[in-house]
Amino acid sequence: MSGQEQPDAESAGEDAADEAAENARRVTELEDSWRRTAAELDNVRKRCARDLIRVREQERASVASRWLPVLDNLERALDHAAADPDRIVEGVRAVHEQALTVLADLGYPRRDDDTGKPFDPARHEAVSTVADASLVPGTVAHVIRPGYGPDGEILRPASVIVATRSE
Repeated sequence: MSGQEQPDAESAGEDAADEAAENARRVTELEDSWRRTAAELDNVRKRCARDLIRVREQERASVASRWLPVLDNLERALDHAAADPDRIVEGVRAVHEQALTVLADLGYPRRDDDTGKPFDPARHEAVSTVADASLVPGTVAHVIRPGYGPDGEILRPASVIVATRSE
């Protein structure tokens, strides 16, 4: 029997050695795969960072190019500053409308924060209060500076004077 046990022990030792070699090979494969994946992830991060910079530069150029016609019209108005004042005012109003259109096209329309609307801290910035018996307390009494942007993405809140109780 001892003759039979020896080949089995030898066989078991060879199996263990084969299994250890296979495990070592598998570990090497997994480490190699992990390193490649880590390098690929690093390359993706670098590419995304470059793409973000490129997109940001393109967007800045796009916004600046939208403002160039407004600047051109302001320069034309200044060239004719000695002309008829009514025509100058008309031209400045046209440039003002053009600037509002540019902002609206960029997704930031001028907000209509009319007198009498309820004060909303998400849309308004209270710069003062006024006691006025003709207005409901907590409403906008006067807009000092208009706000811009849609409800969910206010670019700038309107600066307003808020009505309080009259004493």
